[in-house]
Amino acid sequence: MSEQHSEVSRPSSLKIYFRLLGYVRPYVGFFLISIVGYIIFASTQPMLAGILKYFVDGLSNPDAVLFPDVPYLEHLKLLQAVPLLIILIAAWQGLGSYLGNYFLAKVSLGLVHDLRLALFDSLLSLPNRYFDNHNSGHLISRITFNVTMVTGAATDAIKVVIREGLTVIFLFGYLLWMNWKLTLVMVAILPLIALMVSSASRKFRKQSKKIQVAMGDVTHVASETIQGYRVVRSFGGEPYESDRFKRASEDNTHKQLRMTKTSAVYTPMLQLVIYTGMAALMFLVLFLRGDASAGDLVAYITAAGLLPKPIRQLSEVSSTVQRGVAGAESIFEQLDEAPEVDRGTVERERTEGRLEVRNLSFQYPGTEKPVLQDVSFVAEPGQMVALVGRSGSGKSTLANLIPRFYHHEQGDILLDGVDIEDYRLRNLRRHIALVTQQVTLFNDSVANNIAYGDLAGAPREDIERAAEAAYAREFVDKLPRGFDTEVGENGVLLSGGQRQRLAIARALLKNAPVLVLDEATSALDTESERHIQAALDRVMTGRTTLVIAHRLSTIEKADLILVMDQGRIVERGTHSELLALNGYYARLHANQFTEEAQHQAS
Repeated sequence: MSEQHSEVSRPSSLKIYFRLLGYVRPYVGFFLISIVGYIIFASTQPMLAGILKYFVDGLSNPDAVLFPDVPYLEHLKLLQAVPLLIILIAAWQGLGSYLGNYFLAKVSLGLVHDLRLALFDSLLSLPNRYFDNHNSGHLISRITFNVTMVTGAATDAIKVVIREGLTVIFLFGYLLWMNWKLTLVMVAILPLIALMVSSASRKFRKQSKKIQVAMGDVTHVASETIQGYRVVRSFGGEPYESDRFKRASEDNTHKQLRMTKTSAVYTPMLQLVIYTGMAALMFLVLFLRGDASAGDLVAYITAAGLLPKPIRQLSEVSSTVQRGVAGAESIFEQLDEAPEVDRGTVERERTEGRLEVRNLSFQYPGTEKPVLQDVSFVAEPGQMVALVGRSGSGKSTLANLIPRFYHHEQGDILLDGVDIEDYRLRNLRRHIALVTQQVTLFNDSVANNIAYGDLAGAPREDIERAAEAAYAREFVDKLPRGFDTEVGENGVLLSGGQRQRLAIARALLKNAPVLVLDEATSALDTESERHIQAALDRVMTGRTTLVIAHRLSTIEKADLILVMDQGRIVERGTHSELLALNGYYARLHANQFTEEAQHQAS
């Protein structure tokens, strides 16, 4: 299997690299300027070797003229010409180096920026299932660490390939021009170098992929611990988390070391091969010197001596390229993921909010057990429909299917008589406001958290009115800067009840005809719940509301209560009808009533 894999990996490396270079297209002008710069830089290498010829010749005859047939320069002696030419060559080389390095950096940084944006934008369009199957640490690591590795492949590698590649070509051309027989003997060792480069590059790519995964693990453990620091501290998880992070970091260090070891062994071996070749070359120069002057021989040996450095750098570039290719591979893997399915064409400015669910069955992709089975109900505009049942009975899944967070195969969900699949995704979600138990707030001001996304730019008085209707105004006014107070990461500076009220204010400001409340009050104390219940009563007025409730006291006023068990609706009716049935709902009600009474007594 591994042999087959390594055979396949070479062409795919090339394919990935060419795809990566596709991102260079917008910067092709800068790229060409940098290539011109590197051509200038590379052309100076044989010039330096040529200058030595005149220097050695000048040692025996300093008054010799360098350009006897060139007007204005026929009197220029080697004594003045050699130092002057060295300065001119250095200036020419500096110009080439600047043009090459600066404009290639422009290309590579632009490329990295574009890749980052493409990655982040793809995250915004990926289906929910993708986030269920990939941990956040690896996704963040991809945007930060992997993209940086691609910079290496994009900039450093291209820089070395172009600059050192051109240097090798110029030097080689100069050597052929000076003594082609000697040069062809030298070429004999090149296949051996090529063989070493290709075997090492396969190793580098494998190790790079492992380093990426290990880096993702480090990010993942760190972000989990930072997000869950309260749980870590309250349950004494510090030693466990420290050990987990240590293991992830050690694994990463170990893999990085293996990569360095491969590189550390490989470079000296290559150097040994090159210098053995040089030794053979020196022997041949002395043996086959013919009628060449001392200056010619010194220039030839110098030019040949300048060759190992660019060749070595070209060989080392393989590890940078392989790192970049491994990084690019994981980036393209995400970019090639299919975005959320959106074949809808219907767009409506406003809907009435009539929600109908017909024969809906659903199971999560890759699982056997159905989560919902044959669910049907109708919520008329302005009605409140409540879903109750034990944990795991499929209530939240149903709430996730209405805004099309997951794609259902069997049955229909209709909004105003139109299948939700037929709506454009953004348009559908505009008609639905969702308030969940898990409130997400951003590290921004209270006002910007209420007027988020499509609501950004809402008039300040509308924001304040929404906050007031959600009973959030009373605590917002007490904050240091009122509506302009920053709430901290995920609203860490607010209590659970305050966060929940901001989420309700957000839903109110959205003013959507369909409201889905998923366990919106289950995590709150009685005082906060009373506030929020009053806020919800306001929110529900004139809206079709689907309430998923843990506490039955919150849904007694519902127009229709659906009792769910193992994905099916087992009872339906109003609060009083269901109590009269003396079935499943009545039992749930009695149990909760007893629990609450005991809780209050204690």
